[in-house]
Amino acid sequence: MSVAIITGSAGLVGSETVRYFADKGMDVVGIDNGMRKEFFGEEASTAWVRDRLKREVPNYVHHDVDIRHETEVSSIFERYAKSIKLVVHTAAQPSHDWAARNPIMDFTVNANGTIVLLEATRRFAPEATFIFVSTNKVYGDTPNYLPLVEQETRWEIDPAHPYANGIPETMSIDHTMHSLFGASKVAADVLVQEYGRYFGMHTACFRGGCLTGPNHSGTQLHGFLAYLMKCAVTGTQYTIFGYKRKQVRDNIHSHDLIRSFDAYFQKPRCGEVYNMGGGRFSNCSMIEAIDFCEKIAGRALNWEYVEQARRGDHIWWISDVARFQQHYPEWKHEYDVPAILQEIYDMNRERWRKIA
Repeated sequence: MSVAIITGSAGLVGSETVRYFADKGMDVVGIDNGMRKEFFGEEASTAWVRDRLKREVPNYVHHDVDIRHETEVSSIFERYAKSIKLVVHTAAQPSHDWAARNPIMDFTVNANGTIVLLEATRRFAPEATFIFVSTNKVYGDTPNYLPLVEQETRWEIDPAHPYANGIPETMSIDHTMHSLFGASKVAADVLVQEYGRYFGMHTACFRGGCLTGPNHSGTQLHGFLAYLMKCAVTGTQYTIFGYKRKQVRDNIHSHDLIRSFDAYFQKPRCGEVYNMGGGRFSNCSMIEAIDFCEKIAGRALNWEYVEQARRGDHIWWISDVARFQQHYPEWKHEYDVPAILQEIYDMNRERWRKIA
């Protein structure tokens, strides 16, 4: 028996990771207690995804367990022990706006939950590969001090700058405002690295930007593209914060991200760090994203603009994925932003129209 444990298994990345590795013949154990609904309200509930996984994936077992509960988590790991070959940790409090409302819960979920999982892996399945879905917020607002040039629809970096192809892992995480969410993810990120380097475990941090796809339960505080498309379909007002609507994000489809997990799983390394996003292949500004959504949905987006940007928010973020591609040259992106948005629309429009 070969077991994969997936935390946050009803979320966007978690649910698609469940299906991916179940399809490869692994027995998949999911850990998810539905806290996304607690963070962001009923519209962000992932219960529909959880229930679908339980119906449709025969080699999936679900545990409604909080990752901060050491005894319950340890019990799951002890049950499967050395049969565990892979742990993919996607569970998190993912919003820097929400973190400021409840810093203790944010930190305990993101940092304490991560060390509970790392220690359970070390005790019961030390040979397993441990993948952590980290965030580009570990770099704080340092990207906002890059030399940016204003263009008609976006901010762009000076083409002569060393980061013209994207931001690499060598950017410092010090002397910057991270947001409280960023700080809790830094703590988790460093722990994952340390368990790799200190204990020789196969651990990796995948520092994502905007992770997206059709299973995303997008909401105002988290899930940029999915929520934007949902607003376009339902007529819900979307609020844009600052930067003249020209802020840039790279966006990676969850399928492309999970294929990168698999590449690492096949040839794991100790204590690795990878910036993982859409890179130059898949990115857009807010203006550009709205244009894509309006064309796909066939209607104008109802939006308002607030001049004040969110604290710590990036003006421009594009990941440099060269380090990962150097280690795993067989991997490449398959989805760009228009393809991502079209799939989100196609798979969710009927469900959204029922609630419009």
